[in-house]
Amino acid sequence: MPAAQRDYYEVLSVERTADGEEIKRAYRRAAMKFHPDRNPGDAEAEKNFKDAAEAYEVLSDDQKRKIYDQYGHDGLKRGVGGGPATHDFSRMDVQDIFSMFNDIFAGGGFAGGMGGMGGGQRRGPARGYDLETEVEITLEEVLSGAEEEVEFTRLDVCDTCGGSGAKAGTKPVKCATCDGHCKVQQSGLGGMFRMVTACPACAGRGKVVKEFCESCRGKGRQPKKRRIAVRIPAGIQDGQAVRVRGEGEPPPPEMSSAGEGMRGDLHVVVRVQDHPRLKRDGDHLVLLQPVAFVQAALGVELQIDGLDAKQTVQIPRGTQHGAHFRIDGAGLPDLRSGRRGDLVVVAMIEVPKKLSHEQEKLLRDLAATDNTAVTAPKKGFFEQVKETLRGKHGS
Repeated sequence: MPAAQRDYYEVLSVERTADGEEIKRAYRRAAMKFHPDRNPGDAEAEKNFKDAAEAYEVLSDDQKRKIYDQYGHDGLKRGVGGGPATHDFSRMDVQDIFSMFNDIFAGGGFAGGMGGMGGGQRRGPARGYDLETEVEITLEEVLSGAEEEVEFTRLDVCDTCGGSGAKAGTKPVKCATCDGHCKVQQSGLGGMFRMVTACPACAGRGKVVKEFCESCRGKGRQPKKRRIAVRIPAGIQDGQAVRVRGEGEPPPPEMSSAGEGMRGDLHVVVRVQDHPRLKRDGDHLVLLQPVAFVQAALGVELQIDGLDAKQTVQIPRGTQHGAHFRIDGAGLPDLRSGRRGDLVVVAMIEVPKKLSHEQEKLLRDLAATDNTAVTAPKKGFFEQVKETLRGKHGS
């Protein structure tokens, strides 16, 4: 039995209402996280990388997305609505994909050309990988904004060799395979096309290391821990990311000489903790407020704890279970405008589980005046015995 396919929105961790830009950003994050170059030998990461590419191929195409939303995977396979019967990755906009992979491939386009068509060359300085980490904040910090310390590990230039990968006192030498040009040309299909690729001997550096640096073993990079303070803006939503420019990794050695190029960025994904009393709905807050039966019947003015201050809500006579009462401006700020949403108080009518004799009598009197049928009062043990005996003897 074939394995079930994952939901494309789940693969990219986006809502079904996400727009094209959100989908592109989500795909970019997934591609950077699971790219095989960053996860060598990791079959699970490779699968996730392919799943993300497939999800983006469908969700970035309006027609395919419409079919998928209505008919799911089966609709795409059967070509419902005139769409293609199978996924065709060759139809994807390759330039768009590679522009999204700018961080992964250090700003490069295609390394070579086919049939003399010509390939793109890297434009501008090389750029290192972006990184991603998470930080958790409270709902109160969403209201006010916060400054949080985050700790992460990144590959950084080796302190011992300065990024060259060579042992102290030595230097890399020019690669004999590519003669220092970093690339080699290969032909295929009887010379029908040619492809320019990074030199396999020097990994595109143009130089090779004869004696490796003992600290980084010739890689030119070392993992280093870093701790920085990140400003979290007020009104941020759970799952949104704050970008800290220049806190990612430097370009790989094969993409730049030591000390050259631009660092990638750090994307700090914000997770908002659940609040014990308040639920978030966009910029609004929802409070499920217990209201006693008599309070709902007769009305009451309640003092409740909002997120940052006491609030007063008037419960009118005859309030029904689930009734909503809105307090303007007591919610969370909008991320862009700063304008606060509302606090919505939902009345949760509580019916008493135990009644005193006097309370029960009062309620039965109320039921009688309303001509409302209720369960007969429960009889005591001795009264039940007496009724049983009277029934047995006929008196």
